Amino acid sequence: MRYLPGLLRPALVDKVPRDHREPDSAFRRRQLVVTVVLAAGALMLGLSLSVRPADPAFYPLTAGLAAVWLIGGLGSGPLHLGRISFRGQLRRPVLTPVVIGLAAAAVFVLGALVVREIEPLRALTEDVLAHARYGSLPLVAAVTLLNGVAEETFFRGALFAALGERHPVLASTAIYAAVTVATGNVMLVFAAATLGVVLGLQRRASGGILAPMLTHVTWSLVMLLALPPLFAG
Repeated sequence: MRYLPGLLRPALVDKVPRDHREPDSAFRRRQLVVTVVLAAGALMLGLSLSVRPADPAFYPLTAGLAAVWLIGGLGSGPLHLGRISFRGQLRRPVLTPVVIGLAAAAVFVLGALVVREIEPLRALTEDVLAHARYGSLPLVAAVTLLNGVAEETFFRGALFAALGERHPVLASTAIYAAVTVATGNVMLVFAAATLGVVLGLQRRASGGILAPMLTHVTWSLVMLLALPPLFAG
């Protein structure tokens, strides 16, 4: 535990020096692209999770959703991988984001033990898990990880940059959660709001999308593998 502050401060709090300023014209263009992609992505998100479990349409829809986030993020303007301080040097964040993803997943698993005892919340969680339970787990895992990468490219990449310097962590998290409302599932909105804060802090500290991307995909994979057995029966 005594090493925990030294691990978390560079990853979540201390901002590394960088200069990612861009001309006003490029900034306005990024904001326009982000606005259009947000609308398209929310529509695709609602469609992808509206199909019934085991419906083959789920896979192309979720892959299409990932394409919207990814193309929109990369097309908005330059993005950066970011760095954090590690043993006195600035390095690409790899191990620390994975550890944070595992820690976040552990907290969610503990919360799931409570959620499964509350019938309305259990039913909402089961609705999400049904795609993993009745579909092809390898395909569900593939599109889940693809969407994790794509979401971070857009939300902690393009959107975060388009928000400027006024509370980008809170603003990007609020928008991330608001878009997730399109799923109609309060449990997904809650997950987006809570995890979004951690991902936003990583983006602010590192100045790039690599750290939140690794945390997101680590968390997603653990959730995909751990929750269905936890809610079985």
